Amino acid sequence: MTTVTPQRDNNARLGELDELTQAAWMAYSERLRDLTGSEYSQAEEEGWSLLQDELADLGAQRATITASAIEQVPPPAK
Repeated sequence: MTTVTPQRDNNARLGELDELTQAAWMAYSERLRDLTGSEYSQAEEEGWSLLQDELADLGAQRATITASAIEQVPPPAK
């Protein structure tokens, strides 16, 4: 039986968050593709707001994982 360590789980989740971050930026870019003028301005404003919300959520998840990983590190031996 294989045991998965919390560190490995954390690393995998951080990798997923990296992929989700990249996907969020790509979706933002796609929303604006081929738009011009007022259509672009409106879509950019709405898209930027959505992107910022998504990035904030992903950042909060990343911070939670990082904080839990730090808590799991044993103190140095004396």
